Amino acid sequence: MAEVRGTPAAGEITDVVSSDGEFLGRGYYNPQSRIAVRVLTWRDEPVDREWWIGRLRRAIESRRHGTAGDDDGDARAERLVNAEGDRLPGLIVDRYGPWVVLQALTLGIERRKLLLAELLRELLSPRGVYERSDVPARDREGLERRAGVLLGETPPQRVAIKEHGLELLVDVRRGHKTGAYLDQRGNRLLVQEHVRRHPRRESLTVLNLFSYSGSFGLHALYAGAARVVSVDSSREALELGEECLRHARLPEDRCELIEGNVFELARDYAAAGRLHDVVVLDPPKFAHGRAQVARAARGYKDVNLHALRCVEPGGLLMTFSCSAAIDPELFGKIVSGALVDSGREAQVLARLQAAPDHPVALTCPEGAYLKGLLLRVH
Repeated sequence: MAEVRGTPAAGEITDVVSSDGEFLGRGYYNPQSRIAVRVLTWRDEPVDREWWIGRLRRAIESRRHGTAGDDDGDARAERLVNAEGDRLPGLIVDRYGPWVVLQALTLGIERRKLLLAELLRELLSPRGVYERSDVPARDREGLERRAGVLLGETPPQRVAIKEHGLELLVDVRRGHKTGAYLDQRGNRLLVQEHVRRHPRRESLTVLNLFSYSGSFGLHALYAGAARVVSVDSSREALELGEECLRHARLPEDRCELIEGNVFELARDYAAAGRLHDVVVLDPPKFAHGRAQVARAARGYKDVNLHALRCVEPGGLLMTFSCSAAIDPELFGKIVSGALVDSGREAQVLARLQAAPDHPVALTCPEGAYLKGLLLRVH
């Protein structure tokens, strides 16, 4: 941006024009952000209440035409607005059964979140709209982190949802992201389908690393896996996993939830020859920006090296990175390097990404933060 004409207030809707005054786009302004204007529309049109409800309605209706995947009725959980992917930069809206969770990531959305909550109530009739704007992205916008009720009732400590037939519990008030990792919903179905089709399902074992509440493992158990081990460093997350296990009435004697350091445990399992038919590796974000890419790459390589050595010959490794700064090509090279050092061989069966209700705008490719590989390891 070459210059600012006039004195637009922070958060105000403003125009972007060329050097000769030609209209280019319209968006909201924040002089404290690295992105001074986030464009909402390329048309010369009023950005008013009708504009906002129209954009929200379009995003929500698109999920009714195939982007949401399976339909689990009133207990379904899905993303309804995916920021730039739905041409609503800075806004995340997720649905968990009768509850709607809103995340305002930018100043422009922060100034309009009450209006947006009212419009969501008009469109969806939820029991309540809860805010989970307690994320680091707000720091870069000069905003405080916030969480709490915007409209309606306060959600309970645990919200029951249904995913691919499996009943789960979600903590929308304190859980990771807006309560659950909805972006992995399609990949959890892949695990469920693989276990269900496996010729020796009655003896199949699954190792779920960086498990959070253990959803990948729970889906494997639901499909009939003989044994699941889920590992995470958070006792609170594992306690939620224990609640989910009991709530879904899955066999508790076939599931082990371990609190520990994943790097150390994977290394110990590999050294001891404790092999599993399926290993899921879904670590947190290692790189929060380009300056951290080199260090993150070393971390991803190390943990993939030991995960590969934990796979039974002929078994599967499902490995992910959610670091936007690590692009798919680099991630593939990292995993390939780990494979060479592991002394194993592998085939790529599928390249994985976020669920279809997390669309990515071609003009904002960094929105494709989640990437993964499904490998057959020999």
